[in-house]
Amino acid sequence: MAVGARSGRDEGEERPDDAERAAEDEDGGVEAKPHRSFWKELPLLIGIALLLALLIKTFLVQAFSIPSDSMQNTLQRGDRVLVDKLTPWFGSEPERGEVVVFHDPASWLAGEPTPEPNFAQQILSKIGLMPSADEKDLIKRTIAIGGDTVECKKGGPVVVNGKELDEPYIYPGNTPCDDAPFGPITVPKGKIWVMGDHRQNSQDSRYHMQDSTQGFVPVDKVVGRAVVVAWPITRWATLPIPDTFDQPGIGNQTKATAMGLGAAGLAPVGLGPAALGLAGAVPVVLWRRRRLTSGTTGR
Repeated sequence: MAVGARSGRDEGEERPDDAERAAEDEDGGVEAKPHRSFWKELPLLIGIALLLALLIKTFLVQAFSIPSDSMQNTLQRGDRVLVDKLTPWFGSEPERGEVVVFHDPASWLAGEPTPEPNFAQQILSKIGLMPSADEKDLIKRTIAIGGDTVECKKGGPVVVNGKELDEPYIYPGNTPCDDAPFGPITVPKGKIWVMGDHRQNSQDSRYHMQDSTQGFVPVDKVVGRAVVVAWPITRWATLPIPDTFDQPGIGNQTKATAMGLGAAGLAPVGLGPAALGLAGAVPVVLWRRRRLTSGTTGR
């Protein structure tokens, strides 16, 4: 500082914050900032929860309700399943034995009634807080993937790449395909062949072989894999791939080809993303409140 320069205030002149600092020193502590009203924080909490719910529903996991009996006894009417939507974003494709949710590939659900949602329902369905009325999705088990050869003759088992499937998940009293035998057919690349576990009560790939997709489901129509039955609590269970799809040689597509082997709507449920969004929003808001209420005046 140059000789004769002044610091910005005359000696003896008191600044307004000097009195505040003196009051702090007399109290022997630090004066905390006043708490903000919970009602002022509530809109922020709701906003963060809705944003997280939308992100979770779009990229991570979504709950779906089972409205029919086509996947009995694996899934019962009224079950809520959680669907993994993350792994398809990384290029993962369905595997044999997985239970998958997929968009209607070729009007499989034609004629099914679709309720007309009002404006509020449309908004809430977008953020995952209500089922979507305009989306038509199905849930089935992946039996064969692109390149596989699959068939099922009346009175016999389903055969994938020359390997017979032992299917304990089929509804008791059902046959593997006696109501609609098929094949042998080869699944095109980028497609899957799906069947319901309640074989005699499932409008699956077998019943849509005359459609534009020939009964196959394009991989890009798959929403994700159903990984767990989340509700009701008494029905909680994971949905693993059955052992029969792990038998040696079932993935040998080239050998099978050389040997010459040649519908239930699903309603999305938003409670899963909404609950996760709320759970994620609470810590953020609490952290923000802590920052606001624990601040100190600088010296």
